[in-house]
Amino acid sequence: MSRIGKMPVTVPQGVKVTIDNYVVTVEGKKGKLSRTYRPEVNIVQDGSTIIVDKNENTKLARSYHGLYRTLINNMVTGVTEGFSKTLIVSGVGYRAEIAGKSLLLNLGYSSQFEYPIPEGLSITCEGPTKIIVSGIDKEKVGQTCAEIRSLRKPEPYKGKGIKYDNETVRRKVGKSGSK
Repeated sequence: MSRIGKMPVTVPQGVKVTIDNYVVTVEGKKGKLSRTYRPEVNIVQDGSTIIVDKNENTKLARSYHGLYRTLINNMVTGVTEGFSKTLIVSGVGYRAEIAGKSLLLNLGYSSQFEYPIPEGLSITCEGPTKIIVSGIDKEKVGQTCAEIRSLRKPEPYKGKGIKYDNETVRRKVGKSGSK
């Protein structure tokens, strides 16, 4: 049995959870999120807790058991506190700035990247080298950061590129010029 799936999700004060026809809707002070779920699991609200239980004991049902518990917990956390990730741009001449509803990135290429800011997220730049992506949907925040990072991944020789704030880039030693 899933250790994560067994734990109940506590719903804080001010958050409204609706479970109807295989759709879970969570509404809080920061916004509203909804997600459909599979019939292999059963989601029940019991007062201020949500309990996820599997309907059968198959491998598929066991895997969905912990998954949906975590997804619902992330929805509750998102509408109460929100999520944010920080990206660091490093390299000579590399910089980021906000222009209207898009993020402009100079990453050493001949042209500038223009990344449109997705609906429901906010992207801010603290200086030319720090990008903060925040929103209520953890999946959207992570996907947006991964797309921005993929424009110029950090390389191991000089460490230039876009990396996460808590990421460490393993540096390599360059060639030695011996004959």
